[in-house]
Amino acid sequence: MRLGLLTEGGYPYVGGDAGLWCERLVRGLEQHEFDVYALGPGPRGRTGDRRPLPAQVRRVRTAPPWPAEGARYGRPARRRFAECYAELVGAVCTGTGAARRVPGGEVPEASGDLADRFGSALYGLAELAREQGGLTGALRSETAVRALERACRAPRALCTAHEARVPDLLTIAAHLERALRPLSLDWYDDDALGAADLCHATTGGAPALCGLLARHFCGVPLLVTEYTVHLRTHYLTSGPGTAAPAVRAVLAAFHGRLAAEVHRAAELLTAGDTQARRWQERCGADRARIRTVYPGTAVERFAEPGEPELPSDPDTLVWAGPVDPAKDLVTLLHAFAEVRREEPKARLRVVGTPSGTEGAAHLGHCRALAARLFPGGTEGDQPVSFEETGEPDAYAAATVVVLSSRAEGFPAGLVEAMLSGRATVSTDVGAVVEVIGGTGLVVPPGDPTALAEACVALLRDPGRRARLGAAARARALELFTVERNIAAFHGLYLEIVSHYPVRRAAPHEPRPFAAPAETLVPGHRAGPADRALLRGAPAWATDTTQPSVEETR
Repeated sequence: MRLGLLTEGGYPYVGGDAGLWCERLVRGLEQHEFDVYALGPGPRGRTGDRRPLPAQVRRVRTAPPWPAEGARYGRPARRRFAECYAELVGAVCTGTGAARRVPGGEVPEASGDLADRFGSALYGLAELAREQGGLTGALRSETAVRALERACRAPRALCTAHEARVPDLLTIAAHLERALRPLSLDWYDDDALGAADLCHATTGGAPALCGLLARHFCGVPLLVTEYTVHLRTHYLTSGPGTAAPAVRAVLAAFHGRLAAEVHRAAELLTAGDTQARRWQERCGADRARIRTVYPGTAVERFAEPGEPELPSDPDTLVWAGPVDPAKDLVTLLHAFAEVRREEPKARLRVVGTPSGTEGAAHLGHCRALAARLFPGGTEGDQPVSFEETGEPDAYAAATVVVLSSRAEGFPAGLVEAMLSGRATVSTDVGAVVEVIGGTGLVVPPGDPTALAEACVALLRDPGRRARLGAAARARALELFTVERNIAAFHGLYLEIVSHYPVRRAAPHEPRPFAAPAETLVPGHRAGPADRALLRGAPAWATDTTQPSVEETR
């Protein structure tokens, strides 16, 4: 089948975790054809920047940094834009349960009514953009700002939206223009996404919006993968202090409406863990259409099954990962101070690079704290070491692997420790318990005493460490490999496309799923329409000379 892969973050031009996942998915499904539609950083004018792609990638299309302005609108087009945009921002700014005027009185505005208004306005803007060649200029216009102001001042608007001032309105309008740029792309015709049998959006937000439009204009089914739910990410990055309250309230409402439309329209959604699945349900997704597909980890660089080789230092705790405040190395250092009182020979290795300026500041604070907690001695004698890079498998040097986070999504580093056959001590955050599944010790976050007691218990019991490590590796090999991840998506592709017959094949080209199943059942007398569908099928499927079940009775 032909797949339209909608990506964001730079694939196939840059790497990162998202790019690596896309790379493995494309290379692992060589029996399919891929058209990659990339949003975000592009080639920057140099085709050599693109990563080598396998033969199954037919083409790569990249969104321009700035969508086309489009032609100057005539009066009818300007009127249509004003109506659709006013309806869109009206649905965004209206609070659920607010009264709506109807002939003869008012009725409460239901959540479903607002979702229908938002969806109708969104597709109305998309149709206008398709006709006019773009919406960028209109979305930046005074008309858009005035419509947004009226929506914020409306009697049924969110209370916080009433507080929006002119700078807030301009900030909101600019954000909506960026979020709605996919409407101005020329990807929604039969020569682009319309030629795909299935669109796979690798995240929510802009890629999922592109999939919505392909579904609206061309009837292409949509699969949305969210290892981190886009709406949750927006909440986490838009906390107090990032913008005015009115800006945060309106933008949160917009992304909530968009997420609800995506989750309503997608044929299937995949979540990376139970936490993401619950967020999708909160956004309005039907539980029956959600599948949990865990991220895959390559196992080649990890030890073969069996008893793992013990580290040279048998009392070593290892923490590895990107350094930032959410990883809570401060609690880990205080816990290790308690471990040293029980096990004086214990050592702690912190392996990781800072994540941004906050990570660098956190690392500096942790170095200073370690110097205060463990004074004296030469650099080589210090029980705590900070390393920016380690071995290819940093966990090979560990007796026990520790995760001390107070916030976590899917703990990929924990999976690597499990594949290394190491016993682990982790905090109960994110999907940790779901991943560990009883093969490691879990303690409350932010509790150095509980963390220390669990580490000491494993350091003193090598038999228990070996049993937990073996069970952890077996669990990781069963659930969290690249091969299992790819096989899961292959099955989902077939499940979706089996309900959407291929309609865009060239003459004399095989058309999988295009023939109704009943045409292959003995006893069914194929008519002209059925025979037309069976062109190009195997001879045994089109042979009408064989007697039917009814004729042989």
